[in-house]
Amino acid sequence: MSYSKPSADILDKFPKIRADLPPAYQAVYESHYKKNRGGETQATSLSSKMERWLHRKVAEDVQGGTSDLCTLEIGAGTLNQLAFEPGIRTYDIIEPFTALFEGSPLLKRVRHVYRDISDLTAEPTYDRITSVATFEHIMDLPFVVARAALLLKDEGSLRTSIPNEGTILWKLGTMVTGYEYKRLYGLDYQVLMRYEHVNTADEIEEVLRYFFQKASTSVYGLSRGLAFYRFIACAQPHRERAREYLAKRTSSVG
Repeated sequence: MSYSKPSADILDKFPKIRADLPPAYQAVYESHYKKNRGGETQATSLSSKMERWLHRKVAEDVQGGTSDLCTLEIGAGTLNQLAFEPGIRTYDIIEPFTALFEGSPLLKRVRHVYRDISDLTAEPTYDRITSVATFEHIMDLPFVVARAALLLKDEGSLRTSIPNEGTILWKLGTMVTGYEYKRLYGLDYQVLMRYEHVNTADEIEEVLRYFFQKASTSVYGLSRGLAFYRFIACAQPHRERAREYLAKRTSSVG
């Protein structure tokens, strides 16, 4: 897939609509999510080890000591990214699922907690905006990325890592977790995946390239089509596009 000329057509796919999760899945959702994030089962433990690549790629720019780069993490979850960024002094997060981080000793390292990116003033504030395995879940992704483009300083970077959703290797990889999920709960894991992952890796990358003038991609695998994970580093926010998109979105909602 070519990303040389990002098209506004990608924006027409959003916002996505997420169907309700069946009651049987809802009953085990929170407990499974915490087990998954904590790597408490055999399959999730293996997955967690592989996912370290996602965290390390995002943190590559702040290795080697204390950093004054003001950071915002979108979808901070259990705050596990902080373990890979021990030197960051100023760290804000966006995470609506507060049960994931309540009581965490890492919370003392967080300056501000926000439930939604709309809660932040859209002006250049951050040197870094990061996300790890989050953008595949966001139904209105262009809104979030456009807001991020306005929150980022001119020399800042948006760094996001994602599962390579929508490719054959990722699909095969979920079969291992799916087998364990079936054994534990008697449920089809793909139903949960369709609920969770509303965006493919290609869609995410195209949205990012629309709102940022520079983007570079790395993969945990051989290529975009044959990889488990994908990492995209974005720079030079396209502020005019972001403002135009947000203005149109506001007028259409109003």
